[in-house]
Amino acid sequence: MMKQLFPIRHVMGYLASLVLSAAALIVIYGDLSQGANMAVLLITALIQASLQLFVFMHIGELADTKKELYINIGYALFVGLVTIFGTLFIFVWGWYS
Repeated sequence: MMKQLFPIRHVMGYLASLVLSAAALIVIYGDLSQGANMAVLLITALIQASLQLFVFMHIGELADTKKELYINIGYALFVGLVTIFGTLFIFVWGWYS
């Protein structure tokens, strides 16, 4: 009964997120080349994003077909890109007045 109530998948996802964040922090304090820095950041960012989508946002749980899964992932990417470029549009490029 207790095994069903304890969210082990979420705890493991949280710990994995902490490890990935620490790995990305190596870029700041480590003495790596520019190419190695970008590789570490890109790899940890992709793993972190997929971890967030599948563990915490449950993107694949209700998808009955692969088509629905790809639509869900596409929608998540769309929302993320609109958020990023909307923020850049407003704050960096000065379209806030």
